[in-house]
Amino acid sequence: MSSSTFLPWIVAAVALFWAVGAYNRLVRLRSEAKSAFGALETELLKQVQLVQACIPPEDEQQDSQFSGGSAFWGGLQGAGAQLAASLAAAKVKPLDPERIAALGAAQEVLGTAWERAERDDAHDLAGPRLPENTSSERVQLVRMAQAATEQFNQAVTRYNEGIGQFPAILLAWLFGFEPARGLRTRP
Repeated sequence: MSSSTFLPWIVAAVALFWAVGAYNRLVRLRSEAKSAFGALETELLKQVQLVQACIPPEDEQQDSQFSGGSAFWGGLQGAGAQLAASLAAAKVKPLDPERIAALGAAQEVLGTAWERAERDDAHDLAGPRLPENTSSERVQLVRMAQAATEQFNQAVTRYNEGIGQFPAILLAWLFGFEPARGLRTRP
């Protein structure tokens, strides 16, 4: 047999090995992005837990110390619930751009609610309504979430670059690898 009959088989074998390697790389990049989301989820859940720990029971919100408390606590409680719901939705598909956008919006709402609560709390003549050290704990949790967000965004960038490279883009299209979206960090 001549070498010309083996050449197509050699080319096919090289192409097959390349395709398997490229597919495995795409799967690894997607897995890294999902893993980075898991770390981010852990940090964001800590923020939700802090909100829940700060919200007094309904009967205490009516006490004189908490006059006007329903508005004070309602915004914070609603923002925490929104973040928890958005986080649960994003956990199902952590690389879905729409779910990540909703999670980012929920983070913005929670940040605004915290700022309002701290601003309102500072002007309360009846005494502080937020538990001691809440602000410093929140700042620490926000920093940890920002670090986790950066890790997630870097993993998403590597994943998007991987599925956008030629010829891997052909495998990405064939196997349904969709571009992901990073999460905006709050300044």
